[in-house]
Amino acid sequence: EVNGIEITLVPLTEVVEPVDYEEYVSSHPPGAEPGPLRQLLEFPSDDLELLLQERECTTIEPPDKLFRKWKPAALCSLRYQRYSTTQTPHNSERQREKQKGLVKQTFELDEAGIDRQDEQVKQHSVSLDDTPRGSWASSIFDLKNSTPDALLPSVLERTAAEDMDRRNAENRQQCRHADLLGLYPVPDEDEAVERCAIPEVPKEHSGQRIMVKCLALKFEIEIEPIFGSLALYDVREKKKISEDFHFDLNSDQMKSLLRPHSPHVAISTLARSTIFSITYPAPDIFLVIKLEKVLQQGDIGECCEPYMVMKESDSTKHKEKLEKLRAQAEQMCTRLGRYRMPFAWTAIHLLNIVSSVGGLDRSDSDSDTERKGTWNERKKKGFERMSVGEDMCNFTNFRPATLTVTNFFKQEGDRLSDEDLYKFLADMRRPSSVLRRLRPVTAQLKIDISPAPEAPHYCLSPELLHVKPYPDPRVRPTKEVLEFPARYVYTPHTTYRNLLYVYPQSVNFSSRQGSVRNIAVKVQFMAGEDPSQAMPVIFGKSSCAEFYEEAYTPVIYHNKSPEFYEEVKMKIPANLTDNHHLLFTFYHISCQPKQNTPLETPVGYTWIPLMQHGRLRTGSFSLPVSVEKPPPSYSVLTPDVQLPGMKWVDNHKGVFNVEVKAASSVHTQDPHLDKFFTLVYVLEEYSFPYRLKDVIITEANVEAELKASMAALKGALLDTCVRFLHQLMSKLILLIVHPPVIAGQIVNLGRAAFEAMALLVNQIHKNLEGNQDHHGRNNLLSSYIHYCFHLPTTEPLPPPYATLSRATARPSSLLLSRSKSLSNSNPDLASTPATPDEEVQRIIGSKGIDRSHSWVNSAYAPGGSRAVLRRNPNSSCELKQASERASNRMSAFIETASILCPPSRQIAKKLLHEELALQWVVSTSTVREASLQQAWFFFQLMVKSMSHHLFLSSRLDLPRRQRFPDRFVDDIAALVCAISADIASRYHKDVELVERLNSSLAFFLNDLLSLMDRGFVFNLIRSYYKQVRLHTAQNPSSLTALRMDFIRIVCSHEHYVTLNLPCATLSPPASPSPSTSSTTSQSSAFSCHVQDQGVVSMFELSVPFRQQHFLSEMLLHPQVRSHIAQLYLPLIPIVMETLPQLHDFTDTSPQRVRHASALVDDSDPDNGTISQSVAMAIAGSPLPHSKAHPFTLPSVAGRQCSALSAECSRTLLVCFLWVWKNADAGLLERWVSDLSVPQINRLLDLLHLCLSCFEYKGKKALQRINSLTFKKSQDMKARLEEAILGTIGARQEMVRRCRERSPYGGQENVRWRKNVTHWRQNADRVDKSDFVTHLNAFTTNTMCYDMHLFHIVHKCLCVLLHQTVVMSELKESVLGGVLRVLLHSMAGNQSALFLQHCFSTQRALVYKFPEMLFEEDTELCADLCLRLLRHCSSSVSSVRSHASASLYLLMRQNFEIGNNFARVKMQVTMSLSSLVGTSTKFNEEHLRRSLKTILTYAEDDLELRDSPFPEQVQDLVFNLHMILTDTVKMKEHQQDPEMLIDLMYRIAKGYQNSPDLRLTWLQNMAGKHSERGNHAEAAHCLVHSAALVAEYLNMLEDCRYLPIGCVSFQSISSNVLEESAVSDDILSPEEEGICSGKYFSESGLVGLLEQAAASFNMAAMYEAINEVYKILCPIHEANRDFKKLASVHGKLQDAFNKVYNQRMFGTYFRVGFYGCRFGDLDEQEFVYKEPSITKLAEISHRLEVLATLIRFSFVHMVSMLSSAVYVSVTQAYLQITYVEPFFDTYELKERITYFDKNYNLRTFMYCTPFTLDGRAHGDLHEQYKRKTILTTSHAFPYIKTRINVIHKEEIILMPMEVAIEDMQKKTQELAFATHQDPADSKMLQMVLQGCVGTTVNQGPLEVAQVFLSEIPEDPKLFRHHNKLRLCFKDLTKRCEDALRKNKSLIGPDQKEYHRELERNYTKLREALFPLINRKIPQLYRQLPLPTTPTQSRSSFRRVEC
Repeated sequence: EVNGIEITLVPLTEVVEPVDYEEYVSSHPPGAEPGPLRQLLEFPSDDLELLLQERECTTIEPPDKLFRKWKPAALCSLRYQRYSTTQTPHNSERQREKQKGLVKQTFELDEAGIDRQDEQVKQHSVSLDDTPRGSWASSIFDLKNSTPDALLPSVLERTAAEDMDRRNAENRQQCRHADLLGLYPVPDEDEAVERCAIPEVPKEHSGQRIMVKCLALKFEIEIEPIFGSLALYDVREKKKISEDFHFDLNSDQMKSLLRPHSPHVAISTLARSTIFSITYPAPDIFLVIKLEKVLQQGDIGECCEPYMVMKESDSTKHKEKLEKLRAQAEQMCTRLGRYRMPFAWTAIHLLNIVSSVGGLDRSDSDSDTERKGTWNERKKKGFERMSVGEDMCNFTNFRPATLTVTNFFKQEGDRLSDEDLYKFLADMRRPSSVLRRLRPVTAQLKIDISPAPEAPHYCLSPELLHVKPYPDPRVRPTKEVLEFPARYVYTPHTTYRNLLYVYPQSVNFSSRQGSVRNIAVKVQFMAGEDPSQAMPVIFGKSSCAEFYEEAYTPVIYHNKSPEFYEEVKMKIPANLTDNHHLLFTFYHISCQPKQNTPLETPVGYTWIPLMQHGRLRTGSFSLPVSVEKPPPSYSVLTPDVQLPGMKWVDNHKGVFNVEVKAASSVHTQDPHLDKFFTLVYVLEEYSFPYRLKDVIITEANVEAELKASMAALKGALLDTCVRFLHQLMSKLILLIVHPPVIAGQIVNLGRAAFEAMALLVNQIHKNLEGNQDHHGRNNLLSSYIHYCFHLPTTEPLPPPYATLSRATARPSSLLLSRSKSLSNSNPDLASTPATPDEEVQRIIGSKGIDRSHSWVNSAYAPGGSRAVLRRNPNSSCELKQASERASNRMSAFIETASILCPPSRQIAKKLLHEELALQWVVSTSTVREASLQQAWFFFQLMVKSMSHHLFLSSRLDLPRRQRFPDRFVDDIAALVCAISADIASRYHKDVELVERLNSSLAFFLNDLLSLMDRGFVFNLIRSYYKQVRLHTAQNPSSLTALRMDFIRIVCSHEHYVTLNLPCATLSPPASPSPSTSSTTSQSSAFSCHVQDQGVVSMFELSVPFRQQHFLSEMLLHPQVRSHIAQLYLPLIPIVMETLPQLHDFTDTSPQRVRHASALVDDSDPDNGTISQSVAMAIAGSPLPHSKAHPFTLPSVAGRQCSALSAECSRTLLVCFLWVWKNADAGLLERWVSDLSVPQINRLLDLLHLCLSCFEYKGKKALQRINSLTFKKSQDMKARLEEAILGTIGARQEMVRRCRERSPYGGQENVRWRKNVTHWRQNADRVDKSDFVTHLNAFTTNTMCYDMHLFHIVHKCLCVLLHQTVVMSELKESVLGGVLRVLLHSMAGNQSALFLQHCFSTQRALVYKFPEMLFEEDTELCADLCLRLLRHCSSSVSSVRSHASASLYLLMRQNFEIGNNFARVKMQVTMSLSSLVGTSTKFNEEHLRRSLKTILTYAEDDLELRDSPFPEQVQDLVFNLHMILTDTVKMKEHQQDPEMLIDLMYRIAKGYQNSPDLRLTWLQNMAGKHSERGNHAEAAHCLVHSAALVAEYLNMLEDCRYLPIGCVSFQSISSNVLEESAVSDDILSPEEEGICSGKYFSESGLVGLLEQAAASFNMAAMYEAINEVYKILCPIHEANRDFKKLASVHGKLQDAFNKVYNQRMFGTYFRVGFYGCRFGDLDEQEFVYKEPSITKLAEISHRLEVLATLIRFSFVHMVSMLSSAVYVSVTQAYLQITYVEPFFDTYELKERITYFDKNYNLRTFMYCTPFTLDGRAHGDLHEQYKRKTILTTSHAFPYIKTRINVIHKEEIILMPMEVAIEDMQKKTQELAFATHQDPADSKMLQMVLQGCVGTTVNQGPLEVAQVFLSEIPEDPKLFRHHNKLRLCFKDLTKRCEDALRKNKSLIGPDQKEYHRELERNYTKLREALFPLINRKIPQLYRQLPLPTTPTQSRSSFRRVEC
């Protein structure tokens, strides 16, 4: 209870009941003054506006006189909708507008590389080269010569904490951008579900346009005028795809020959350029050029002959003949000038033009302009491009080409048809064309082909109208040619067009008697039968009049059955009657002038009546021809009728073939549409009876016929329906709104019209899927609603674009002046009700809805038993009732009795939205399904109708509850309820439908918020949520996504904040009544001054909050943002609770785990991952609700925590930041004071996560991501092609992905996955990765997002610190967390300004709470020192200045507390060591400047000048500087890994007595080794670290299960003993600051050993893992950690199983450095360990390149025999030799396995051949060999990859000893090949051939002959001689075994080869027999023991080195 009022808690999973909005607004007038806050509270009064938009006419003259009567289109729109994201998304342009005025930020990440080029110069200081390491003089010298950074003026001043905070706050307010969300990344437009762009304005279709200019036509001889025509043909489709364009390029002299026949030449016929449109580009399109000439005597071949044989160069030769030809031509032109004959033709393959000249690279400006189209334009263009498929050819972006066509083919009189032309064109594409073998007509036609400009000047439309712009009518025009698309084009007519094309094809007069040979067909368009009624509607061709009354076909000489290719174009009148017809007159043309012979003799007549049963007749006709003139009244009949007394050619057979086509926006040419429009016309004109084909339309049957015609509309061609879509829709709507009255009865057409409309819309959607937006809305339909729809008035507007009329010139409207109607949609009513209410009551009968205006006695009144949804429903069965009402309405609709009575009103008029709602509610089965499929269409239609109605009826000023009648409101409620049920129940059946339905309903409710009772709309939203919630348990994630989309669309309303009552007082309802209008409590939970409910309630999702703020969002004017932020205060605890489920943007290292606070105290109720109710509310799943506080529910034990995606997490975090930024600080402080410690820690973790989420990543990363995006777009294109052409269906793939989507998990898809959907615009949208979104968070040039972030974070920290000061018990737990967040903000990539404020805050924090650093946690001090020291080396001077000041004040603060600053000294020293060892961007020059700055501060600090503090600072600075100089060489050798590791090793060794620092450097070395893949060395670094830790742990405490020190690690490596702490100056671990790191503990030791084991595992040294775990197992056993023990033994099992795998360890090389240029390395030798299978050439090349890159201009590689005597002083030499591990005999007994022979290696050997005279190689008897044995200082593997050679020993072998080694080697190879398993015959034969082959140089036989032929004179060689003899004996035995083995392996094909081997072996054995059987007698005598040790190594000549 609150203030004595009982409040019912509603679970978060339930939807609360909203307030009665209208009543609340009327009873709570805004108290704010006029201004932004007042605007926030009130809806604008001028929200709805009527825009008059002039319809654009592209031509100067209107296409028809009817257009002159057009009125502007009335567009009702919402004035402020531009502020909604529905039509104005957050795109990049809006983002740039918001980012204007941003201050450019400096980022160290981008600035760090400026001085890199000078680094090498700066690294070498003269003092460093001349002064020994560690010299104080060196440090002083360098520091005195360095320059400090600028000093901060107020650092040394003593300032009060309050003044410091105030100054810092003022500084932070500077350079801040006002709009936080304006800096947030632009959301992906495809993901913006609320995006609903304004559709395109309907316009005429236009394909890809090309311009063709005819420049010149020249023949070899010029004797007569030649006329040309152009047309496009598609060979694949076998269709002519454009009309003809006629041109005349004749000279004035030639034109003058025809002047008597064309006295008046229209300028429109002088066009020489034309524009073709190509909708479906294809590779088989040809531009066909046909030439004609004046008719003359002779066939085509004879007339072409002069052009083929005569040339201009031979004019003198044929002068007389040319004159004769010219005279004949002049005579023919005078007599036959009006007739033409075919001459020649040619064709141009357009694809060759495009491909040969290459694609045109448009300029950027053009591309940008093209891309600036609306979203729908881009979608449409993408669809058009992709619809072409594999034939996609682009005719819009090629370079203009000028062609000269030289070869024409003469026309053949019997092959003139289009079918023949298609064969010719197909033949032209073949390499061996038949046409090419023909003799051509030589001519030169020069034409220019180019892409047509967007708006060409001086252009004429196909109707010869002047297209804008047309500056000067006297200029020669360009003609637009009408396209005949190869396939259907689905675009409505928007301009008037009424053209008719007549194509005479052939005539057969072979049976006609008389002189009928030169046949010409005269075509006329007749308005009647009198010859004077021929209409001048035929377009002229070229150089003639514009229109003619007649047209003639070309004449084929002496052909009684000619074929024609003529095209006769006519501009027919709009109103055709039954008397209009085409008349064809056939003439015989007399070519020779004869006496008494007329020029033309009529030989036949035929005709085509154009109108028949109200339809235009088009198509192909085969007509009989009459010999005589037709009789009177012939035009109403067809020639097929046998008229009495007429004589017909060929016995009345069809001898004339003609085709008639129409391009008309008047005549539909579809029987179904024609019938519908005709019946509508009959009703309009009330012209009964009317004959329609065989049916007489009367008043009795017109209703049935009209309904049948509407039902039959679904059978009409879709192409035709789309072309006449606007007229069709307008007529259907007119029949609904104005139902006609016939014979005093209402013709009930509402239901039939609704059904026809639903089916038509659904059919368009299904067949035109490509022309839709991402909500599934067809662009044609949406543009109709937006631009063309209007409510019919009593004075109907003219038709929107084209007219449908018949014999009269009146517009086709359905104004029925006689009609007397009422709103009645029931066809079975027998009476006409008196009032609309009476009508509805009769319809619903006793079962329907009570539609009376009075709610007093109604069962549906508020609180009644069946209250409807619009009155705050609370009944549990309300959804069921709504559906029952709909079904009852339908049953009553069908069952009610019909009663007839006379009408009581004169005008039948209904409101469209009311009728649509009614018909939709009562619709069933197919119609209802069709309307559901396209619900968006009817919703938009209803909204548009409602808007027009409100505006036109002046009802906008009425209260919203009075705007619409109750019956309509009930219908809307029932409709929304039913559709919500469909959405919830059908989701698993049809995902795509439900997606569309969901978004359509959301947009509808969004629109209703601007028109209807807003409380009623809120209840509709509530009913939707309740319906969906009932089914959420079955499919929670999918339906939750639907709900999120729904509310996102609804909340995109432009007055969204106003709808949420942002300044309302929160009052709980007085009773559990559903109505909230009775709330009387004046308490305000949002008031900062009233504390009766407490501040905490402001952060809760309480019931009053959820009722009054039914929707919530965030952007508005700055002055009212605090009020908006109050709406969202509950978001803060929600995000805190959701913290464990947010995507982890931080590092995964243990000290950075953001869930740490969640693991602190399991008993704390707020400590769970997220409370159950909040999680389920977010997920949308219903759960039993507890009565407890929603944020204090205990977490479910063991509940699986699913992570939110990165994109979702990022959005949630930025919303949290916005609320915190704009909320009142005092309010936040009071709320924080009530939080527990774990909750505060969680808030700190949330800030920590925000800093990581919005961290800047750098320009280079952005560029890299751009390249990755392009790469990914290529992959997406491939996937797109797969979806279009491959096996996967795009729709199925989209549905499958949609079903998988979830708000949780790694999938970052919120809506459809668009990367495989073929109707999606391929915007190369890449799924947003973390990195991309990070980068987009900042603009490239003006990046100050982090300034907002810091301000918000600091605001939060200040709130926490303020509470910390007030409540001292929070200090220990909260202060550390605050500082950690601050340190994390300093650690990221931040701008210089951000860091300056960070340092200011840090200094203030340390000043207030010094004990936090110096008396509490050591790690905080260490982290702070590391951060400050890192920024002391920054490349930005301002950052260095602040960091130096902070570091100095830290020292001073520490000194003032304890009179020394030992802790800071130690931590700074360790931090520097860690920094220079790990940071690759570290700059010692910058750090030196910072050290100088600190020294300057110490010198200038007057207050402490007399204390020891300045001297201590100087000592520390000098010590830091010495460490810095040690690291300079490391910077030099960054590219030399061996030298770098050596330097790190040397530094680590220098810290032998400082265990923390040595451990740091060992770990740095381990990291470097891991980067290079040297896992064995990394493992040994970790082993050394563990040994070091064990040594000091043993000194602290003697624990039996811990290792006793380094000795325990000796089994792993003998090198580890160097970690022993046996020096005298070793500090005790009890000392402060010694062994204080986290690794100096038992857990640290365990961690190091586990890391070492992992590295050994990666190095494949599995045996060493066992030794590591021998140390670990006792620790785990002592701790009884059996899980760890199980894991250890499992890893051991895996390791032991891998021991038998084939492994390869390192390869070793000796590298010697010679030359003074190497400095300390001169004359040093090392053994390098390289990766396995490294060749000598590889390491040589690597070291040579490395040495050259580092400092040497060139390096020489020298061989082993080079002497140091020849080494030049100025050169550098490298000597590299391959070495092998060397073992003594006793060692081999211990080193058995492969691992043993490659582990703990210290001795290596290499061999060098030589002769005594200095040559490397000589004869056998003079070949010596030197074995060099090297001993290294440590054993491999070690913590380095190269180790110094400390001892070298040489052994020299004499020639006989060399021979013994060689023979032993051959014998071993032979034995191995013989006993190899499996046997390898090729290897065996190769080795055997090398032993027994006779042709082998220095083979075994030659060796025996050299060394065994004679007994040596020197007794020392006796035993060598004998040993060699025994070697040969062994060799022959092995050869014999090998031959035996080979014999068993060979096949029949190798027997001869084997016999050859046996012969060779026999010869070898015979030759060796006397040599190996000769014994030395002295060896077998009894001899005294030898005095010289000839059998030992010392018997050889040895050289010690």
